[in-house]
Amino acid sequence: MFLRLFFLLSLFLTFIDNGSAGITSAFIRTQFPSVDIPLENEVLSVPNGYNAPQQVHITQGDYDGEAVIISWVTADEPGSSEVRYGLSEGKYDVTVEGTLNNYTFYKYESGYIHQCLVTGLQYDTKYYYEIGKGDSARKFWFETPPKVDPDASYKFGIIGDLGQTYNSLSTLQHYMASGAKSVLFVGDLSYADRYQYNDVGVRWDTFGRLVEQSTAYQPWIWSAGNHEIEYFPSMGEVVPFRSFLSRYPTPYRASKSSNPLWYAIRRASAHIIVLSSYSPFVKYTPQWHWLKQEFKKVNREKTPWLIVLMHVPIYNSNEAHFMEGESMRSAYERWFVKYKVDVIFAGHVHAYERSYRISNIHYNVSGGDAYPVPDKAAPIYITVGDGGNSEGLASRFRDPQPEYSAFREASYGHSTLDIKNRTHAIYHWNRNDDGNNITTDSFTLHNQYWGSGLRRRKLNKNHLNSVISERPSTTRF
Repeated sequence: MFLRLFFLLSLFLTFIDNGSAGITSAFIRTQFPSVDIPLENEVLSVPNGYNAPQQVHITQGDYDGEAVIISWVTADEPGSSEVRYGLSEGKYDVTVEGTLNNYTFYKYESGYIHQCLVTGLQYDTKYYYEIGKGDSARKFWFETPPKVDPDASYKFGIIGDLGQTYNSLSTLQHYMASGAKSVLFVGDLSYADRYQYNDVGVRWDTFGRLVEQSTAYQPWIWSAGNHEIEYFPSMGEVVPFRSFLSRYPTPYRASKSSNPLWYAIRRASAHIIVLSSYSPFVKYTPQWHWLKQEFKKVNREKTPWLIVLMHVPIYNSNEAHFMEGESMRSAYERWFVKYKVDVIFAGHVHAYERSYRISNIHYNVSGGDAYPVPDKAAPIYITVGDGGNSEGLASRFRDPQPEYSAFREASYGHSTLDIKNRTHAIYHWNRNDDGNNITTDSFTLHNQYWGSGLRRRKLNKNHLNSVISERPSTTRF
């Protein structure tokens, strides 16, 4: 009884400090239907020219941001796997040769998938690149991140469960106007598994063409969701993740991972860990061993922001997928608290939700608190499975709203995390409000390592003077 009263008092004080209790938004979306964009729509069209490169996308290619992996597809014949790049548009001083592969799914035969690792890049630099040959060659550009540094500012976008509906397109276009430099993607890309037979592969192609307007120009950091599994015994397809792994490479070897589905990168002032919700993760599995070692490698003096991506949310108050993240919570939550992870982004639930800093690490089957309690060392958990997919929104939240839930709404949208320095970042969730980009949830995020009073006092006063000039709200975490 005493513990229960203490818990409620702590939550009350937290609400007073944050200026608000948990909120369930009453907004009801009325805009686009949740159906995939027709194949003949121009946003899914094949680029002009024989065998022209299509579905172009890039991701980080190493541990620290000095490399990219550029991927694309040619439909008619293998063509060239070269990437030509340089510092001036139309002037390509360096040529790198990539690799080529393809795959089959049922009776669908993929195009020729090219993947090229470009290394030795300068930090904080704009590069121009060209792929393809002759009249069918296509030109793009990308920017490298600043050098890994504790005060490097950087703006990430966060998108999940995107799909290829008109809602998906709205989310994508709103994100592209945000000024963010790279996407942290929390799983469920194309939703091609909602189709059958050859149409599965066709819808992977259309998804690649849809997102190319962003993915060809900036890295998307990929994680896999349940819709990437594609386990179809009736079609003779029983190898999980075949389409995803064939099309979307990750720099897993750079972080000593044994599998492309879990890995880590460092980018600017952030250390980003990508986990796989649908690969073995319990004690003694390869993912468990890898994560144990990766947490030990995190250096908050160099990368103060510690971010984890996964698909299935650990804390979720929606009726959809409720408690599905419980097994991963029991496996890893103690580490999340021990290493003071700043924020964990997940998808899966087709709605938006943000938690307070809470943990449930004191419970076991023989005793302890059987509910989450406020914990200043714990991460904030944010679900952004609201990209726009064809399954529609998850509009049924549990009632009453749990005490750990700070804000929740069943709408489509995307998030941004704008890191200002080692101590502060600005977070926004942006709702696709009837076709407009509306900031609906925002707060100032205090770094778990450098935000502590002792370390903050040790900071040079110049660092303190660099704290954000514009704050979207008074909410602090």
